[in-house]
Amino acid sequence: MSEKIKPVHLSRQAILYIRQSSQFQVNYYQESKKLQYSMKARLQQMGWQDIDVIDDDLGISASGTEERCGFERMVAHVCMGKIGAVAARELSRFARNSREWQQLIEVCRVVDTILIDHDSVYDPRNSNDRLLLGLKGSLNEYELDLLRLRSQEARTEKARRGELLVSVPIGYVKSNGSIEKTPDLRIQKAINLVFEKFLELGSVRQTTHWFVNNEVKMPSTWLTETVDWKLPGYSMIMKVLKNPVYAGIYAYGKTQLQRVFEDGRLRKQSKLLPMKDWQVFIEDHHEAYVSKEIFFLIQTMITENSQNGPARGAAKRGPSLLAGLLRCKRCGRRLMVGYTGREKNALRYFCRRGDLDAGQPKCINFGGNDVDAAVANEILKVIKPSAIDASYQAWEDYCRQEDEIVESLQLELQQARYDSQRAWKQYDSTDPENRLVASELEKRWDRSLEQVRKLEQKLEQERDKRKTTAMPDKEVFLALSKNIPLIWDHPETDVTLKKRIIRISIEEVLVDINPEKGLIDVLIHWKGGIHSELQVRRRKRGRNRFAASDNVVEIIEELAKVCTDDIIANVMNRNGYKTGPNNRWNRERVTSFRSHRKIPRFTQQRKMEEGWMNLTEASAYLGISSTPLRKVVEKGQIKGIHPAQDGPWVFNRKDLETSEAELAVAAIKSRRKTPAKRSDENLSLFKLGT
Repeated sequence: MSEKIKPVHLSRQAILYIRQSSQFQVNYYQESKKLQYSMKARLQQMGWQDIDVIDDDLGISASGTEERCGFERMVAHVCMGKIGAVAARELSRFARNSREWQQLIEVCRVVDTILIDHDSVYDPRNSNDRLLLGLKGSLNEYELDLLRLRSQEARTEKARRGELLVSVPIGYVKSNGSIEKTPDLRIQKAINLVFEKFLELGSVRQTTHWFVNNEVKMPSTWLTETVDWKLPGYSMIMKVLKNPVYAGIYAYGKTQLQRVFEDGRLRKQSKLLPMKDWQVFIEDHHEAYVSKEIFFLIQTMITENSQNGPARGAAKRGPSLLAGLLRCKRCGRRLMVGYTGREKNALRYFCRRGDLDAGQPKCINFGGNDVDAAVANEILKVIKPSAIDASYQAWEDYCRQEDEIVESLQLELQQARYDSQRAWKQYDSTDPENRLVASELEKRWDRSLEQVRKLEQKLEQERDKRKTTAMPDKEVFLALSKNIPLIWDHPETDVTLKKRIIRISIEEVLVDINPEKGLIDVLIHWKGGIHSELQVRRRKRGRNRFAASDNVVEIIEELAKVCTDDIIANVMNRNGYKTGPNNRWNRERVTSFRSHRKIPRFTQQRKMEEGWMNLTEASAYLGISSTPLRKVVEKGQIKGIHPAQDGPWVFNRKDLETSEAELAVAAIKSRRKTPAKRSDENLSLFKLGT
């Protein structure tokens, strides 16, 4: 026994500390664990009977980045002065970082606790031992850093050759130091379907909804080679779309390890690096599911769909067509979307991000329906030339979409039949007398047969649905392509599809308000760098999409001077004018319209007092016929108003009594033709032949 072990040490309890750095070592390095536990016998030989074994930290690194409950408990017991010795197979089991190592040595020196490993005893109160312990601690830390550095360099060098294959995603298999596509056609079809549906639907969430709603399953594996088929979640679809392996790209060093102090403890955090900062990036490394161009396009779409930062966000189901695309010309910030009115259905765009973020004045706000309509009209002008080609493509996509679900079910049924046949072979090869095994295999066979029956029934239902559903004719698609505005304005047209069309064509839209002219200035930045400008008249306060136009108000105001409400309704209908909600006019609607706008109703008394007349009455008042009166009015010699093309004229007595009117009437009367007089000089056709 060492002379450093004193009776005072033996009178206290001893602690045996056991640790391995990872769960892999715990599972597979059993001999190392046995050697550590054997240290208990060495302590007993030295004279300790009360020995506490602390093995709480099995599978936890001592580098200082992870919390070690066992080590903290050991240090706490030592601080109480009740521990005579702390032991470990190697001193590096205690700590691999200077902070915790020096803390342990200092505590042991203060309370007179010795340290023991498999070949030595160390007294921290002895200056030589304390120096030796300090060197061992530094060497332990250096050894860990050196091992980590060598391992990292070896991994990086192998990765630069594209040979470091820790694991491969679903859809690929390892083969002689390289990766290849899985030979399972069902898995290949599922992976391809993810990329096709994302490009069709435009967002990860909509792609996930399609798989779930149509009950199309995706393959997955977890720590085993067994493939499990299940309905995908959002994260599963996202992992497939963002994995560069599916584009034939080998990538390494996509993350950066950062060490930060949290709650007084050093912790590791992993940060995803941008693609340009990856350590290794090898294109065309293996066979791809999608091209590099499609993969990068998908990454751009996912980034733009993000709701954080400057991204414009994914196209949603709200009625706003330009949400996420509008930017304020004054401050450069993206405009926000709001809905006002009783039913919160009146669209408005406003710029108040500066007010929310920095308390700055609000820039602009305006009603959004007219701006949406103006930009949509520009979009229709752009897509109209290619409408016929798009109709053929739409027809092909429609037919292909009808077959995708059926094809997926067929592959799933084929897999289920194989599993059923395999279960039957296992059951058939079992000894019938061994009922413990045979009964379980029989249950598995029954479950597989039931799965086959369910899939056959589901496939039959899907085929029947295809037969009963009316298939649109190809000519229908072609005919619709010739009237794109009709499709665009149809109430059943998906607003999300409209937004996707706009986002494909337009990069962003800059807007500003011209309050003097009552206009909204719109600058469209098209994809490809082309710009176009347009102006949209801003609605006045109180106006909405159901408000009647200004000319309708003026027409009814003039007609009410000489016509009753019944006649006004007839005139408005003859000229094709509609009410705000697009209804035909009748007496009640004219009366309501006048009352709302405080237009006086027609009465004979008001007509006589104010001197209002129609064309017949004005011509009688002037003593001329209506035709010459209309001509001089059209020349501007007499003032008269013709509110509606197919309707009455409106005159005022004062305008008929002006000097200009008197001269015009006198000229008309002077030009009246008198009957021709009989004269012998007049020749007769009947006398020419005589």
